[in-house]
Amino acid sequence: MKEPKIGVYICWCGTNISHMVDVKAITEEIGDMPNIKVSRNYKYMCSDPGQDLIISDIKKHKLNRIVVAACSPRIHELTFRKAIENAGLNPYLFEMANIREQVSWVHTDIEAATEKAKSLVIAAISKVTHHEELERRTVDINPATLIIGGGITGMTAALDIAESGFKVYLIERDNKLGGVVSKVDLTFPYMSSAQQLIKSLINKVSNNKNIEVFFNTKIKEINGYVGNFETKLKLQKKARELKFGNMILATGLKPTDPESIHEIGYGRLPDVVTALEFEQMLIKGNIKTKAGKEPNNILIVHCVGSRNEKYNPYCSRTCCMTALKYSNQIRSALPKTSIYHAYSDMRAFGKGCEEFYSQTGRKNAVFLMYDQKNDIPTLRRAGKNDRCNIIAHMYEKLSGEDIEIPADIVILMISMEAHENVKQVAHAAGVSICSNGFFMEKHPKLDPIATTTDGVYIAGTCQSPKDIPDSVSQARAAAARILTSISVGKVEIELTTAVVNEDICGACHTCINVCPYSAISFDEEKKVSVVNEVICKGCGTCSSACPTGAISARHFTDKQILSQIEGLLAVSNKLSEKLEMEEV
Repeated sequence: MKEPKIGVYICWCGTNISHMVDVKAITEEIGDMPNIKVSRNYKYMCSDPGQDLIISDIKKHKLNRIVVAACSPRIHELTFRKAIENAGLNPYLFEMANIREQVSWVHTDIEAATEKAKSLVIAAISKVTHHEELERRTVDINPATLIIGGGITGMTAALDIAESGFKVYLIERDNKLGGVVSKVDLTFPYMSSAQQLIKSLINKVSNNKNIEVFFNTKIKEINGYVGNFETKLKLQKKARELKFGNMILATGLKPTDPESIHEIGYGRLPDVVTALEFEQMLIKGNIKTKAGKEPNNILIVHCVGSRNEKYNPYCSRTCCMTALKYSNQIRSALPKTSIYHAYSDMRAFGKGCEEFYSQTGRKNAVFLMYDQKNDIPTLRRAGKNDRCNIIAHMYEKLSGEDIEIPADIVILMISMEAHENVKQVAHAAGVSICSNGFFMEKHPKLDPIATTTDGVYIAGTCQSPKDIPDSVSQARAAAARILTSISVGKVEIELTTAVVNEDICGACHTCINVCPYSAISFDEEKKVSVVNEVICKGCGTCSSACPTGAISARHFTDKQILSQIEGLLAVSNKLSEKLEMEEV
């Protein structure tokens, strides 16, 4: 190994780091360490001038190792790897220390924060000393794409890819395309026809020769890796094997079962309907009670099952605007009907939505705010002497009074949640799900449509509740990412993978059992474990579990990790000695 010539760069991150960490003091102290040829600090290392500073120093001082102390590696590790690669250095001769999220953002003592930041920087220096060059590897891309979900998101992505001349397999669990949008009358905030929109898409998909649709079909297992996936479908006439290079999960969501929310009386009171049931009334042009009468009073209850720890803690996003849409449609169809909104919080984000809220408020609808902590309004059947079908009781937060609201029809804005088979799909595709049952993205800000499994993308409401524009945007973004990889024809794969030392492998299968990516198999002839380096993500689970130490992770070897620990301990020991001297 060449003599290490290390460049160390401490980022201020504006004031995010520098307000709690003395970056100048660390820079000076690090500069006196062995093998450190350059030690600098800069206000924004991730900026173009910051990257140019690193590139210039690599060329000028012949640096062969780089350490950057800044924010989380999840945010800018690739940024700095590309920068040092542009300078002619292997991108894996780099280590990043997180002194923002792990130091400045979680501490209030400047001296202690500075010492901790220094220890993390020294640990990174110790580790990078033992880094080795890793060479790029690529795999060919099968240009076909699998899309699971035939709603507006799946169809949009399918059309973008198919119209570019590539094959798409579109899997739909039901017997028709369209998803939830096919059950909707108009869209907010501009009151456009959802039926025309969805029918147009279905017609385009049905007539595109590059799209093959499979109805009443579910995916149970997907094998392979980015560029070379495959699955088998069980169809009525015979099994069908599909091969594809990328896939998009666009499975959508479904309404929460309203009968599980006991306060609202769904199933017990005949004129309590869900939003989707009311949509059918609108599509048929027939807003009437079960008895066939025009309602004098209609109550719209918001957040039924949403933002509630008993059911779903998250906001379902589209409910408020859909409720306002109903208010406008009811007012147009039944000008004399009284309209009440029982809401806990009005959320009108999105283009044109705040304006839509203001316009709706001027159309004689009564908005009554209930306290989310005291739960949603409770419904009961009206008495014989009441001139309505249902009585809703609630504590009205703004007036501070308990009130009763008469209603002939109650519309429930039911929360939206993931499908019941989400775990099965996640397991088949090799992706994770969050605590709320939605597919997890690779990074919520920097990579919101990719997943930790290369070649697998998520789009639309299977990631979280969202409206049509956001779903379509994600669909087109996922399609664009896939078309990019198809046009290149190859894709780079992870280099920091596990590797087996066959001489000491004990054939215990421990690594096979713990691998979350199913990347390890057993060679019966050699009696050793074998890593599929294309599937492996270098998570380190196998190497930590292996009882003989036969598996190690490239870029995270025992030598590298132990040196990192030694670097941490060195600063810790010095600090302890200093404190002991001060006590004496």
